[in-house]
Amino acid sequence: MKILKFRNHLALKILSGEKTVTWRLFDDKDLRVGDKLVFQNWNTGENFAETEIVEVREKKLGKLTDADFERHEKFESEEDMYQHYREYYGEAVNGDTVVKIVSFKLLK
Repeated sequence: MKILKFRNHLALKILSGEKTVTWRLFDDKDLRVGDKLVFQNWNTGENFAETEIVEVREKKLGKLTDADFERHEKFESEEDMYQHYREYYGEAVNGDTVVKIVSFKLLK
């Protein structure tokens, strides 16, 4: 199974059902509909959920709409969003960067 890591505060939102979408840039796992995933707490290394991908869409960060933020955390501004993802993916993140929008359902 493929593993995706989440910070502790996001793991709590996933377990509560508040967060059912994750965004991934430069997808090195080739995430696809039907994939079964293990979600791991980035802070503790513990597995906290098993999920299945139910939808995958791709879009440029600069073309995201309000609807793309549903069931995903929001940012104060577009620049804050870019800065957030630069912390994970490096300085190459900008409005032309493609984001994979992954919707999932909890299995356990």
